[in-house]
Amino acid sequence: MTCEPEKIDPYLDGELVPEDFAAFEAHLRSCPACSSETLARWQLKRSIRTAAQQFQPSPEFRARIANQIRSARTPTRIFRAPALIAALAAVLLLAISVPLLARHYAREQAISELLDLHVATLASANPVDVLSSDRHTVKPWFQGKLPFTFNLPELANSPYKLIGGRLIYFEHNPGAQLLFSLRQHQFSVFITQSGGALPGGSQTKRGFSVESWATSGLRYVIVSDASPQDVHNLGLALAASQVKE
Repeated sequence: MTCEPEKIDPYLDGELVPEDFAAFEAHLRSCPACSSETLARWQLKRSIRTAAQQFQPSPEFRARIANQIRSARTPTRIFRAPALIAALAAVLLLAISVPLLARHYAREQAISELLDLHVATLASANPVDVLSSDRHTVKPWFQGKLPFTFNLPELANSPYKLIGGRLIYFEHNPGAQLLFSLRQHQFSVFITQSGGALPGGSQTKRGFSVESWATSGLRYVIVSDASPQDVHNLGLALAASQVKE
């Protein structure tokens, strides 16, 4: 069977007749290009479906759009047709909602990826590439491995302790993951040049406190099971260190 990419969407939507469905499925087992494209489209459909289920335009938003359409309508025949008005409203809602949903989904994906990195690091037998509580040892270790530099706070008179750091890849770009501890809690500090989708400020995700901010072209994200205040205090120390040296 030759490649028939036009059948991918009908296949995923269950619109192929049984004979075509079986033939196309057999083709996928032997064609890496079609199977890869089918997987990518399936993931996209699943992402859009999940986002659409979680985030629906509010009744107030729908009413505001409908009022704007009514107030802007002209006396021409096309806008007096209820079906066309409804269709236009649907198009406008889709044009406005889809970009918002896409941005929200990108933010959720980015945060989830960092949470997964934090959990995986803590579960690892070797959580850091450079093990040291000395910032003058940890910071130079990253030189030549990252296309940027950063400062680390002096923690001698602080309850926080630097554990070490490791090289990560986030959104296909190299970054730093630093580990700190406070009492029985551990903190991951992610420093990257990417992460534009991540919102600034504090939030709680999957039981973790998350704080994010951007400065001087870098994105800082702290993740920990400690309290939001403990996370914020470490963030203040990190932010202050960026302007001291």
